Formats: sequence, structure tokens, C-alpha cells
Amino acid sequence: MEKLMYMMMMEKTKTYRKMTKKVVVEHVENIRKLDDAGKLEICGVFKGYPGMAGMYILKTESREEAEELCKLEPLVTGGYATYKLVTLQIADRENNYLL
Repeated sequence: MEKLMYMMMMEKTKTYRKMTKKVVVEHVENIRKLDDAGKLEICGVFKGYPGMAGMYILKTESREEAEELCKLEPLVTGGYATYKLVTLQIADRENNYLL
């Protein structure tokens, strides 16, 4: 059975540096909410990649569900970041690393 997760890659916009503490708190609350719901595999900030804000790897039932979660991200709704959603096919022991 094919295992899929969805990677949300966030790119900074020109207003990224104007982000308020309120938006940062909302962003962290969103991360907690996703984690508590079991929808977040991992997230983080890109270091050394100018223009990139960070990423989430989402565990959802569908790409459509992942897309809806991306649209709710406060950095996106506030215009501080845009995102690209990529489908990630999981390779692991269980599927012999896709061999």
C-alpha cells in the first residue's frame, strides 16, 4: 500500500520581516493544534536558505485535506508567506524503501 504525506514548503514574502508577535503566537498555536490532532509529522525552519521560511510535513487522509490546512496557516493568511504543497511518497522498511 502506498504511503503518502504532504510537505508544505513556506516561502517568505516581502512583508515577512513586518510580522507581529501576535502572528508568531498564532503560528505556534496552529502548529500545536496540528500536532495535537495527529496531523503533523515534523516541522521546522530552514537555516541558510534565503527566502525560505520553513516547512511542515502533514499526515492527512488526502491532498485536499492537506491543502485546507495550508490555507489556514497564519503566516499564509496574513500574507507573510506563500506555500507550495508537495506529495511525499514514504520509503521505509515496511515497503522495502520502494524497491
